[in-house]
Amino acid sequence: MSAQGPSRHQLSVFVLAMMNVAIIMNLRGLPMMAKEGLPMIFFLLFSTFIFLLPTSLVSAELATGWPGGGGVYTWVKEAFGGRFGFMAIWIQWIQNLIWYPTILAFAAGALSFLFLDPALANSKVFNVCVILAIYWGATLMNFKGMKTSGWLTTAGVIGGTILPAVLIIILGLLWWGKGNPLEFMKSSHGIFPDFSNFDNISFLAGVVLLFAGMEVSAVHALEVKDPKKNYPRAIFLAAGIIIAIFTLSSLSIAAVIPEEKINLTIGLMQGFKDLLSLYGIDWLLPVIGALIAFGAIGAVTAWIVGPSKGLLATAKEGDLPPFLARTNDNGMPTHILIVQGMIVTAVTLVYLLMPNVSSAFFLLTALTAILYLIMYIMLFITAIRLRYLCPEVHRTYKVPGGNAGMWIVSGVGILGAIFAITVGFFPPAQLTVGSPAFYVLFLTAGTVLFAGAPLLIHLFKRPDWAVSREEETR
Repeated sequence: MSAQGPSRHQLSVFVLAMMNVAIIMNLRGLPMMAKEGLPMIFFLLFSTFIFLLPTSLVSAELATGWPGGGGVYTWVKEAFGGRFGFMAIWIQWIQNLIWYPTILAFAAGALSFLFLDPALANSKVFNVCVILAIYWGATLMNFKGMKTSGWLTTAGVIGGTILPAVLIIILGLLWWGKGNPLEFMKSSHGIFPDFSNFDNISFLAGVVLLFAGMEVSAVHALEVKDPKKNYPRAIFLAAGIIIAIFTLSSLSIAAVIPEEKINLTIGLMQGFKDLLSLYGIDWLLPVIGALIAFGAIGAVTAWIVGPSKGLLATAKEGDLPPFLARTNDNGMPTHILIVQGMIVTAVTLVYLLMPNVSSAFFLLTALTAILYLIMYIMLFITAIRLRYLCPEVHRTYKVPGGNAGMWIVSGVGILGAIFAITVGFFPPAQLTVGSPAFYVLFLTAGTVLFAGAPLLIHLFKRPDWAVSREEETR
């Protein structure tokens, strides 16, 4: 498919970079990186150069070659057929359902400071109640259409993500500027983690997950002038901003809290508490807690409908039973939203099974990362195959270096994803996860169940599942 002429609304390099930052950046992972100390720098660089950049460049080529809007479903289907296209979009959908209880546990931790009782953040029951209340509330809000939830998402990004990140960085720099001791310097011996045991680098899978989602923004590659030159510039600029914010924010937390005391769900609030107390303005803590919770809620509201609409498209094509293709008067896939709400509810109950909230938080983070990385491996293999299968298709942006360049970029991404998946199966040395056997069994069973489900569904699908235009409106 040939590229269209220049867009009347072309994006600048800076604007496209900011769009990528908005999609990727999330404060949920800051405590996890802070718990690593200085080795977080290695984790961030690994995630950027071995995962983020290959993903961005490959996605840009696929998006400008097949710009119809179907994303990974269209790309993988073009390369390997409907079965694997369905598997790719399914994994992209299902990993979001496992991600929701982690981001909302982060919101629950922030809300505990709003209620002036931080101990609530360690309560399994409190976390489960908050997660389910917010998730189902956001789901019902989305029943009314995107306009209803759009304002919440926009305000959440600004007030609940960017503002707290900038504030924690400023407070951290002031702490360092006053000559206070830096906690991360007491227990760290450099930027490289201990590779002698994979237990020491299990957090890598969670950190890589923080950089996922760039394939979503690749659809905007056609909207920038001279994509071949300016799209990579936007990607590198976005990566630089993300690394700077993640690094400085995490170091601000690690500077004031000893590694063993950092909680994965309230670590950011712990850092704010100590830093605000230093300047006698800890009365701001409940306000910041509310903002951070608001940002997390906005992120969930934004993501609830997107992946479900991708699954809706496959349902209409006959990959899922017809009842999942039903929409309401606002065009919302209500049946899919209800089913995914039931899955989120079941996954959330894991918090009641684990020794503590932090261990449950990371267990679900690891499962989310493993599933998403499987999809990315499919994405990289797809990009290589389409270079040979469809050489005549015009890509406005192409990974440089010809087919060899595509093999190198995709190969790096595949190897990085496999490595991150592997370490994700090792219980982290930094957390008490209960039985290591349960940890590994849960991740193995979850991966097999959630990644294998689309293949099983495809095996039993029936020709009459395809939805006619008349049925869509019933």
